Amino acid sequence: MKLLKALVFIVLISCFTACNNASNQTPSTTDSSTAKVATDSIPSNPEKNCYFGDLHLHTSLSCDAFLFGAKSFPENSYQYAMGEEQDYMGGKIKRNAPLDFLAVTDHAEYLGVIQALTDPNGLFTKTPYYKQFTDTSAQAVANNYHELGSQLFANKPNPDFVKPELQQTYWKKIIDAANKYNHPGKFTALVGYEWTSAPLRAGGKGGQNLHRCVIFRGDKVPAVPFSAFDSPDPENLWTYLENARRTGDDVIAIPHNGNASNGLMFDTKTLSGKPLSKEYAERRMLNEPLTEIEQGKGQSDTHPKLSPNDEFANFELWETLVGWPAPANFMKGSYVRQAYGVGQELYEKIGANPFKYGLEGGTDYHSGYSSTEENNYPGSHSNLDAQNDPAKVKFLLSQTTSVSGEPTVVLSAASLTGVWAEQNTREAIFDALKRKECFGTSGNRERVRMFASWNYPADIIKQSDWVKAAYAGGVPMGADLPANTSNAKGPTFIVQALKDPNMANLDRIQIIKVTTKNGKSWEKVYDVVWAGDRKPDLKTGKVPMIGTSVDLKTATYTNTIGAASLIGFWSDPDFDPKAEATYYARVLEIPTPRWSTMLAIKNNLPLNKKVQSVIVERAWTSPVWYTPPAKM
Repeated sequence: MKLLKALVFIVLISCFTACNNASNQTPSTTDSSTAKVATDSIPSNPEKNCYFGDLHLHTSLSCDAFLFGAKSFPENSYQYAMGEEQDYMGGKIKRNAPLDFLAVTDHAEYLGVIQALTDPNGLFTKTPYYKQFTDTSAQAVANNYHELGSQLFANKPNPDFVKPELQQTYWKKIIDAANKYNHPGKFTALVGYEWTSAPLRAGGKGGQNLHRCVIFRGDKVPAVPFSAFDSPDPENLWTYLENARRTGDDVIAIPHNGNASNGLMFDTKTLSGKPLSKEYAERRMLNEPLTEIEQGKGQSDTHPKLSPNDEFANFELWETLVGWPAPANFMKGSYVRQAYGVGQELYEKIGANPFKYGLEGGTDYHSGYSSTEENNYPGSHSNLDAQNDPAKVKFLLSQTTSVSGEPTVVLSAASLTGVWAEQNTREAIFDALKRKECFGTSGNRERVRMFASWNYPADIIKQSDWVKAAYAGGVPMGADLPANTSNAKGPTFIVQALKDPNMANLDRIQIIKVTTKNGKSWEKVYDVVWAGDRKPDLKTGKVPMIGTSVDLKTATYTNTIGAASLIGFWSDPDFDPKAEATYYARVLEIPTPRWSTMLAIKNNLPLNKKVQSVIVERAWTSPVWYTPPAKM
């Protein structure tokens, strides 16, 4: 099989001998009570602070990450996120800037199983499995990966590998590590995991991505995570979440990689083939208020073929299934922007919108390390793309198909979640996520805000206390516009972005509007505020490109163009009070070299034309929604 051949090639250039030793290196943890601090003594800002983190990360407790050669444990992940240097693939790595929060989300399916299978003092020592999974030859590792992946796609787990005692043991390790590194007011460690549903395509080849990350508000969680082996149907996952809320802490699920779902993620039918109902739509939004806008396997905002009039749509595209070298169908049901319109169309039919998603970002890295900085990218899948070996660097930048179904060069330097919360605590971060006052970035730390109202005064952004006034007179990202009682002709918006102090200047802020009326949807991108003295084109109304300061010979750029901060006030010139509308902001930076360009220049290798050598980093806010009063 093509996949098996690709796996064999990958493993031949990779060293898996260290995997067997990793299972006996779990750092010790302290009692969770030592990490708990009363939050009432932590200062709270009613106008909110901006915090950055990652809600999607895998360690060696995930079976695929272990096979890739990951040696990290949740403890290592939290240490790295907090700014501590770590050993990685023969080198040292450290973030340029630490994160404020992190959730380790290892796969629930076979959680910790490969650790147990290779433990010389474990349950499987005297079984054939021990010999099978401690064989680190290229062919053996490839066969093991293919075997486990096939079981996941077909939802036919090996009954010997789904022992409750194994799940409980490794689930407890995740909880203990989160409690140990949770420092209210300084750093938030959230308890979470990934539910990895991947139903087979028609014909039985390749899984369709329906994955969700599950994030808990605290540590009062069920004894074991609910996995796709329990059920691949999201509706049954929601039942698990609803039961967990009744007996413990609040919890949400976050879908990711709609771009690789083969049209299933935002389908107009349930997994069992039934039309979506009002009850289904309401349950979906109760249980999963957010979706991941970008991660290592590309962005799920939109595609150039879906948004031909959006000149910035061609960004970090991932166009295959996950774990299988076959193209994914993306023309319907795969991208968020299209889903916003479809959700509004469904609202007109059934009275509820199943796709009213806020936006966040993550990495989905299988290294254990949340490395999102383009100029500090050490690789994301351990031995598959380690950079300290010249042969592996050449492979990393080549056209050779990887285990994920695309050349490794297509992997992105991933994404971050920004939240606006009163304080850096589990409760405040989670509550901000649940109310959708959050945004996703393509890896940098731009601080982005958006507010909407019917009656903001035109000079509001000139006020020193404009944020306080914006909250008092309107709603932030993630909220619904209230009924218009001021006879305003249309809503007004405030958008602000402050650049990442370590990264590139800003080009512009746009508002993307998806409108629906009488069962039909369309989109439009508006330039709201931009750097410099450019003027919109008289025919198209679009602001021209800012230019570039990138030197491809050295893979560098300068901040001689763009702005450090932007703030704008915008009124919708095309507002129709009888049409539903979704509004979200997109912040664009000036062009900069992609990580693959920097790595190629550093190693005197040619640039790979499969990917863009220069990219435009960005951020996407959660939307603000408008519903006509007659339809509310």
